[in-house]
Amino acid sequence: MDKTDQILKFTKEKGIVRPKDVEELGIKRHILYSLYKKGLLIKIARGMYILPNAPITEYQNLIKVAKKIPSAVVCLISALSFHEITTQIPNELWVAVPRDTWRPKIDYPPLHYTVMNKKTYSFGIQEVDINGVLVKVYTPAKTVADCFKFRNKVGLDVAIEALREVLKTRKATINELVEAAKINRVLKIMRPYLEAIV
Repeated sequence: MDKTDQILKFTKEKGIVRPKDVEELGIKRHILYSLYKKGLLIKIARGMYILPNAPITEYQNLIKVAKKIPSAVVCLISALSFHEITTQIPNELWVAVPRDTWRPKIDYPPLHYTVMNKKTYSFGIQEVDINGVLVKVYTPAKTVADCFKFRNKVGLDVAIEALREVLKTRKATINELVEAAKINRVLKIMRPYLEAIV
């Protein structure tokens, strides 16, 4: 198999290819750029390429961010949307990063960074395989607790709606919600709404 076929095969399997991936295959970067110039690959962001006929999924932006910022976890409005427990449509991608993490500027998609302490950041991360790329997303219970913690950013109405939806769709149990609320130190705030809904 020649180098061009290797790169195209890798891109078909993984969805996105980067110069770093090509070098790990033992191939020089310039071959990747020549494939782009010939139209065999499409550039979707700086240093990220896909096949011209690749299916564009609604999760393409999640894949891009997962590749660019490995520590980023999809959170708040974007996680609610991912789990289908909101009527909100995010106009930017909300991601959580630990405090003291480098936060690169990305041309697209527009990002909304939420900085968390280590304990809050680490709890409730699930990895979802999207076209061969592992994307970190908070669980439904952690996402709801985050909405109460960051209610000044997302709105209390969004947090209450998410709580109602997560229970209605059974995407989280009361015990999971309580545990996440304790980690986020919002149990006192969440409890009255939880009791009213249950």
